[in-house]
Amino acid sequence: MADRLSRIIGTEEDKVNCPFYYKIGACRHGDRCSRTHLRPTFSQCLLLPHLYQPPPPGADGQPVDDTEHFEEFFEEILEELAKFGEVEQLHVVENLGDHMFGNVYVKYHYEEDAEKCLQAMGGRYYAGRMLAPEYSPVTDFSEARCRQFDESQCARGGYCNFMHLKHIPRYLRRQLRDTRKKKRKKKRSRSRSGERSRKSSRSRSRGRSREKKDKKDDLSRSDSAERRAKIAMWNKARDPAEEAAAEAAAAAEAAPVDASGVAPPAEAPPAAPVEAKIE
Repeated sequence: MADRLSRIIGTEEDKVNCPFYYKIGACRHGDRCSRTHLRPTFSQCLLLPHLYQPPPPGADGQPVDDTEHFEEFFEEILEELAKFGEVEQLHVVENLGDHMFGNVYVKYHYEEDAEKCLQAMGGRYYAGRMLAPEYSPVTDFSEARCRQFDESQCARGGYCNFMHLKHIPRYLRRQLRDTRKKKRKKKRSRSRSGERSRKSSRSRSRGRSREKKDKKDDLSRSDSAERRAKIAMWNKARDPAEEAAAEAAAAAEAAPVDASGVAPPAEAPPAAPVEAKIE
């Protein structure tokens, strides 16, 4: 039973959930729909309802060419949405139904980026209208778009219940790819710089520990000959007065002793010659 429910969810056989809302994130009946709209609590994709407003029709009532207007809008909105993370897809529909008119869908690479965009864009204004972004259940636009429209054969026109996606010029698609590459390069450079800093800090700490250890074990690792040589070098570096006293003590210990046990007095050093002074 559970397998069957998971297989038919969002299809025409599902008598509980609305298949149109599940596929395109919007329903022509709105809240009055007899079926349930499964509104996601998190998603990679966001819906910005009625964000794109084409220019008004001409004097004859016919729609005007909005190519330049749409391209400016796409560049502006892409620059703003890319501030929150890596944008995988950005689509604008040209359906005329009230529930789909001007809808914009943005799909991020990470759900966390979509959450940041939802929190930041909610309550802001664009062209005098307040934005109300929401999580969209749409993740596969190939299932949501009208295939007959792509082949210029849709008989329902702008009131079709599937997405009629506006054509995006090649240079705008390239710009979208460039934003993805920039985001990936920034993330890689941050991770690599953090890794390099951690490695350099480890190498510095290891070098300091080795230096301290070498200084500590410098004398203990030496053999007896090296230790004696180091001690002699240290003794030579002592104060000259202390060195003279040590030599005198060593000479006194080495003086001969007579039968009475008294050492002969040390010979007085010869007096220094006195120079004559001329008065």
